[in-house]
Order: sequence, then C-alpha cells, then structure tokens
Amino acid sequence: MNRLFLVLSLLTLPLLATAQRKAINIQPPTAARPLSDAILAGDTLYLSGKLGHDAKGEVPSTFEEEARNALEGQRAVLKAAGYDFSDVVKVTVFVTDLKNFADWNKVYSEFFKVDPPARSTVQVAALVRGGHVEVEMIAVKVGKPRLTPASGK
Repeated sequence: MNRLFLVLSLLTLPLLATAQRKAINIQPPTAARPLSDAILAGDTLYLSGKLGHDAKGEVPSTFEEEARNALEGQRAVLKAAGYDFSDVVKVTVFVTDLKNFADWNKVYSEFFKVDPPARSTVQVAALVRGGHVEVEMIAVKVGKPRLTPASGK
C-alpha cells in the first residue's frame, strides 16, 4: 500500500509542478484593493473573501440582503472563471454576530440546495467597510464523481 502511494505520488508530482496560476478579476487590483478576486491553480479556484455591500458600496439594511449580495458576488467570480456553485467544495464564512447564523443558513440554502459544500462559520470582531458577513470559497472542476452516494465507495 505504501509503495503504491509513493508511486502514485511520484507520477502526479510533474502534474502539480506544471499547474498554471491565473488571476481572475472582475475588478482589476488597485493600491486600495491589492488582491485578485480569485486565483485559478490547475483545476482549483481559490476565491477571495467577498463582502455583501450593495452596488453603491454600502451595507444593506438587512443581513439577509447583505448575505445574498456576498453570494451573488461570488457567483460572478465563479462565472468569470467558468465555474458555478456546483463546483464549490469549501466555503468559509466570517460574521460579526452569530445571532445572524439562522438568517445566513436561510440565504445559503437558496444557493446550495443539493449536496452543499463543506463549510465553516467564524465570528470575527469586525469586517472592513462595516460589513457583517464575508464569504470565501474554494471550487474544483472534477470529472465523474469517485464516490457513489449510496455506497460511499
């Protein structure tokens, strides 16, 4: 078993070394915003955190609207890279108040109806620009699933 793992590891190492890194940007980075919306490395897309500010850059009046805006913002980044929510494998959510957890779950369920990705929710002291929620994601383009839901094999 260990030899098989070693052989497979050595065979996949060249593939990892040749994986290209490409920035995906809806808005180009600036001095005030020195980041990419996402980085595509091989088949994996790493999305920066997205706040839920409205089109004017203001915090919406309700948490649900703010959460929805953050997820719609991530949808735009996913689409720009040729991905969608079905490719998302991990979501990390930062909230300033865990009292909003039920509202977050309600909105989140609108976007991930079946087989939701792995997720962590963390309460933080504050978010930039007065936000109450920030969402980051990892998405992977995969072929056929390796596990069958019924058997787990």
